[in-house]
Amino acid sequence: MWPFLVPGVVLSVVGLVWTLQGLDVLRGSVMSGSSLWATIGPIVLLIGLVLIGIAIAIRRRRAP
Repeated sequence: MWPFLVPGVVLSVVGLVWTLQGLDVLRGSVMSGSSLWATIGPIVLLIGLVLIGIAIAIRRRRAP
């Protein structure tokens, strides 16, 4: 479970930050206002959420 959960949480947070920077919500970075990061961010966020979902599924299967 942990090998999926920890990277999932990290990727979700990073993806969210990249998305907000790309959309120019978080300013003060070279990535701010860049459509590239507004595209990459949600993809990374989605991958992180999938990993979290896998971790939850593994946990439910192991529970008696």
